[in-house]
Amino acid sequence: MNISKIVFPLIIAAGMSACGGGGGGDGSNPASGAAEGLWQGTTNTSRTIAGLVLDDGTYWFIYSSAGNSAVIAGVVQGNSSSSNGSFSSSNGKDFNLEGLGVNNFTLAGTYTAKISLGGTLTYSPSGTTTFTSSYDTDYDLTPSLAAIAGTYSGSAATSGGTESATVTVSGAGAISGSGASGCSFTGGATPRSKGNVYNISVTFGGGVCANGTNTVAGVAHFDAATKQLISAALNSARTDGFIYVGAKP
Repeated sequence: MNISKIVFPLIIAAGMSACGGGGGGDGSNPASGAAEGLWQGTTNTSRTIAGLVLDDGTYWFIYSSAGNSAVIAGVVQGNSSSSNGSFSSSNGKDFNLEGLGVNNFTLAGTYTAKISLGGTLTYSPSGTTTFTSSYDTDYDLTPSLAAIAGTYSGSAATSGGTESATVTVSGAGAISGSGASGCSFTGGATPRSKGNVYNISVTFGGGVCANGTNTVAGVAHFDAATKQLISAALNSARTDGFIYVGAKP
């Protein structure tokens, strides 16, 4: 699972105003769409990033471990505003899987529509990270439930850790899956009206599940070339989520 090929997000990220979740808002009008797209790039800390800015301004980005693009280290999410080449967010959340927990940040950057996106994340109470990224034209493809139907083998991550997991998506978009721990979950996927992206919702079966019986909502992207499904979702409080990256035969 090379994150450099993850043309977008992953399962486990942040709040979801785009998917009906209660991520709180950015306090600004929805983005004009100029910064919309699928973006791939790097940070000044030698991490690979891949993410989406949706047509309503909601963004989801997965990042790798420093110097190792094969290991997912976390996800950032929030609501953004973009206009005249400026891109900003006041309610970013960084969900780190390396033991650093959940951290708030603001984001200020610049973009050229369908070419480049970059900026600086300023964390509270201290610290900054910068990134640069390029537009991936895979975003311009049309999503299809028939394309994502199948059984995937891969890895799932929550605040409770990472484990191998199998996920099945039916031709109607129904999701079912289970992890090595015995945690099971069900849900659904629907194509978004704009962009090669799917809205997803997953409800956990309790028991050993780190998310209990909670429901998380978010987004997913399918890379047809690698047959890889990457998704990320959060609970309504934006305190925990679920990341899944897997591939089908």
